[in-house]
Amino acid sequence: MKFTRTLALLLASTLLCMPAAAKPTAEIDMVMPALELDQKIARQIVELVSDRSGIKINLVPLPDDSMSELDALQNGYADIAFSLNNVRFRDNISTVMPLYPSVLQIIADADRPASNLLEFLTDAVVMAGPRGSVSRSRIEQLISGLNLTGIDVKFADSFDEVPDVIIVYAPIDRERLLNDPFLQGMKLFSFGDPAEIGLGSPVDRAVLLNPRLRPFVVPVGTFGDLTPEPVLTVAVDTLLVSRSDVDSTVIYDLYQEMLRLRPALFSARPELFQPLNEDLLHANLAFSLHPGALAFIKRDEPTLIERYSGVGEVAVALVVALVSASAALIKLYRMRRKSRLDKFLVEVIKIRNAVTSDSSNAERTDAIARIRALQDYGFEQLVDEKLAADESFRIFIELTNDSIEYLQKTGASV
Repeated sequence: MKFTRTLALLLASTLLCMPAAAKPTAEIDMVMPALELDQKIARQIVELVSDRSGIKINLVPLPDDSMSELDALQNGYADIAFSLNNVRFRDNISTVMPLYPSVLQIIADADRPASNLLEFLTDAVVMAGPRGSVSRSRIEQLISGLNLTGIDVKFADSFDEVPDVIIVYAPIDRERLLNDPFLQGMKLFSFGDPAEIGLGSPVDRAVLLNPRLRPFVVPVGTFGDLTPEPVLTVAVDTLLVSRSDVDSTVIYDLYQEMLRLRPALFSARPELFQPLNEDLLHANLAFSLHPGALAFIKRDEPTLIERYSGVGEVAVALVVALVSASAALIKLYRMRRKSRLDKFLVEVIKIRNAVTSDSSNAERTDAIARIRALQDYGFEQLVDEKLAADESFRIFIELTNDSIEYLQKTGASV
């Protein structure tokens, strides 16, 4: 009904026109990631989210170099952080959403034997970052998780010791790999032919033993001379995680903002953009979904009082007043439509009673035509929503049909 739609729009407009200050600004802290590319993305998130939403994100450093991002969350130093999806479960950490893949990139001289990873790493000095660094820990964890036997990896602690192999476990940074002069004459190691995925390849074995890993193919030429052929490797999602006790409405709004800004976030690095898993509820995540993220996925919108607790009483009072006024207006509107239909009923009875036993066929035919005209006009009014399709309208139709039948039986020609 036009009136009902107008009333609903009026109610929505009134609520939306509440002062902007009524919407609270949630301020949350994000742990500054350790890897450079992760840091760039974190800064972009802070800028984009804080620019257009009621959420303000502060980037905070780790309080202690020996502490991980997840340790910082658990100890209350921050509210959200980045985390790989292959870490151990912690019951007070929750997943907000997957962000982008971190890819295993193994780089060495183009002439180095590479029939398999065991041969590739045998007697090799591997650079994966300084001892105790996040990148080094990630590589050690990954090699351990691949369950490789017969490899005693020798790590270089600095570039003072010239490495034979460089292992990077990070988001794809195409611009850096293409422009780094140190990588001239080198190539990426491939675990095999991409066509072997699903046929029992080494990557299939790695994924079987570590279900949160997934096959990842770097197409030929992606990194120039580093990829003269397609490269088959593995990847794991980088997650945005939070403490489980962060307010659900804040995470709900953050999830919504992250969906909105994903295109802008990855516009400069489209290779990082990955479709969000449509069945995130059943995804193999390291941590349970945060209730706020779960609520958004299920579209369980937080109530007005939950979202605007600071102005809850004012909002509720306003809604009650609007509902009461709306009910009164609807009642008045219905009474006006009923009064209009009552006039039609009176007119039909007046036309029918004007025909007597002494009336001619022409008078009876004219009476029937006038009743049908009223009936047609009533349907027009119904279409224009000036009458309601309720019990009163049904009575009107029955009265007109009965009157026409009565006049026809008493001699009118139709």
